[in-house]
Amino acid sequence: MKNEQKSMNNKQTDIKYFIYVRKSSEDSERQVESIDGQLGSLKSLSLNKNVIEIFKEAKSAKSPDLRPQFGEMIRRIKLGDASGIICWKMDRLSRNPQESGILQQLLQDKVIKSIITSDKEYKPDDNALILSVENGVSNQFIRDLRNNTLRGLKNKVEKGWAPIIAPQGYLNDTESKTIVPDPERFDLIRQVWDLMLTGAYSPAEILDKANEEWGYKTRKMKRRGNRPMSSSEIYTIYNNIFYTGMFEYAGEIYQGKHIPMITMSEFEKVRAKLHVNTSPRTSKHEFAFTNLIKCPSCGCSFTAEKKRKTLKSTGETKEYIYYRCTRKSKNIECANKKPLTLDELEKQIDEKLGTLTILPEFRDWALEILNKENDHEIAERSKVYKMQQKTLNTIQTELDNLTKMRYRDLISDEEYLFAKGELQETVTELRKQIKCTEERTDKWLALTEKTFDFATYAQMNFRKADLKGRREILIDLGSNPIISDKILHIDSHKWLVPISEQYPAIKEAYLRLEPMKRHDTSINNEALQPILESWGDLWGLNP
Repeated sequence: MKNEQKSMNNKQTDIKYFIYVRKSSEDSERQVESIDGQLGSLKSLSLNKNVIEIFKEAKSAKSPDLRPQFGEMIRRIKLGDASGIICWKMDRLSRNPQESGILQQLLQDKVIKSIITSDKEYKPDDNALILSVENGVSNQFIRDLRNNTLRGLKNKVEKGWAPIIAPQGYLNDTESKTIVPDPERFDLIRQVWDLMLTGAYSPAEILDKANEEWGYKTRKMKRRGNRPMSSSEIYTIYNNIFYTGMFEYAGEIYQGKHIPMITMSEFEKVRAKLHVNTSPRTSKHEFAFTNLIKCPSCGCSFTAEKKRKTLKSTGETKEYIYYRCTRKSKNIECANKKPLTLDELEKQIDEKLGTLTILPEFRDWALEILNKENDHEIAERSKVYKMQQKTLNTIQTELDNLTKMRYRDLISDEEYLFAKGELQETVTELRKQIKCTEERTDKWLALTEKTFDFATYAQMNFRKADLKGRREILIDLGSNPIISDKILHIDSHKWLVPISEQYPAIKEAYLRLEPMKRHDTSINNEALQPILESWGDLWGLNP
């Protein structure tokens, strides 16, 4: 008996084995053990075995000729370098009929004398049908998995959800399997679009502003992220229709259910800007307002040029900067033929800023009044927040009860999945509302302070700013700047309109007060109460 056992052990050690471990790049770590995990599982199987080499691979086995390491192992087995294979499962060796047939033939021809897995050993004398069936099961599994995946993706697309990794400004919600705004980056990416829509910045300038001034960092993912945005990423943003509320999948455009960041019109405007003059001519001079102001006659941009003029009286040569329409549209006759000097343009901007400039004490009063109103806002927000939390807790309880009903077979899978989907959508929406409620007061106060700072100091800052600073002040002043017959027109931002329309009368009433009554600028000065009431009414509870 001992001699027979010794003989069997000698036969086992006569076989030279290759260990083969594989992890498909398409498998998640929760579905298949990692390569290191497989090697750990195979330690006990390889004891007392003559293992001569280990082949490692991270490739899919669903189609033939995709795995170089598997091909090399088979080639070496045919040369006689080894006649045995140790692997974790048979589906690690093959999941397609062609390579399964190669293994089965080599086993029947006794070129392979042993295939050892964690649950079975396959030998040449075994019933060939068993190996064939198991390989067939592996092959059918991958086909079913692919079909089910495609079916699930199609179903998701038809419901309006893009089966993609969320772009910058959005997040993949793992609970609801939807795409939601990224609370940390959504508003910043919206600003990236806004800056491009002004026509005042190039993508490179916007990228520099986002990374250097805002400190933008991409979201942290498993193997990448938490770094500044790259130049390719900003162009990807500007070319991605996802931000309009739609998405592209398998070559078709679908209407999505995710929250849009921009309109389709804004998307088309940015696309048009990116494709116009993609190789711009370099300029020797920098000008503050080029490509920012439009011509209402032909729709082209205003450009600037520097000219020299010799004065006849003194012979002195002076330099002048002129702004004029580029007249690039050949199909439209431009009526805007008069150039405008830089001095004339900056004087008009200065005058417009003057109509919005408020006295410093009015800034302080406005912020003090609105900070008091903020107490009311916090009280209101607290009521809304409590109600939202209560509703969220109720929905969570309903989800828990729904799961219990499914466990007890009180409802079918279809009823469970449908009800769960609807409840999870409600939970997602409630969480967004709660987040908005939490941020509402802070955003209100930040916008308020920015508005009054601009109204108080913009004219003074414009007079001493550099080219870039003056350009940004004009952008902050309003939208759609145009020049017609040497006159600048601009639509003031809506939060500045009350100042230009109603502040002058309030200021005049303030200046009519006796100097002694104006000397005390505190909000408790009784003489100032009519002024303060008018000023407070101008903004209401939410400017």
